[in-house]
Amino acid sequence: MGWIQRVLRLPPFPRGCHLITERVEQALPELANVRTGLLHLFIQHTSAAISINENADSDVPRDLAAALDRVAPENAPYLHTCEGPDDMPAHVKSSLVGSSLSIPIGDGRLLLGTWQGIYLCEFRNHGGTRQLVLTLWGE
Repeated sequence: MGWIQRVLRLPPFPRGCHLITERVEQALPELANVRTGLLHLFIQHTSAAISINENADSDVPRDLAAALDRVAPENAPYLHTCEGPDDMPAHVKSSLVGSSLSIPIGDGRLLLGTWQGIYLCEFRNHGGTRQLVLTLWGE
């Protein structure tokens, strides 16, 4: 099969952590043909992030967002304030959570654990559309 790369454009999401596993899978119908491979995801933004975490309990994304708000509060004495009070904390959170993921593929599916899902972590109050670069390699 070789390499496939495409951009997944996500609609605006409210601030918080949002499960996007199905959107990623739908953007890559070629996954079904991959016996062994790797999917690399990269978010092209500095105020949002992507993460793998529990997908079964709806309290998890709310608790994650609340914990990150405590780590990087809006009222901290930041120097970079020209884009609003939620911008610099968003950069801090993005650095902590990360901008890329690599997920193994086997027998036509993402080899996520039973309770794992892919999350878009939106750290701005009005972040707008987000773009993920999806790079798939497999045979």
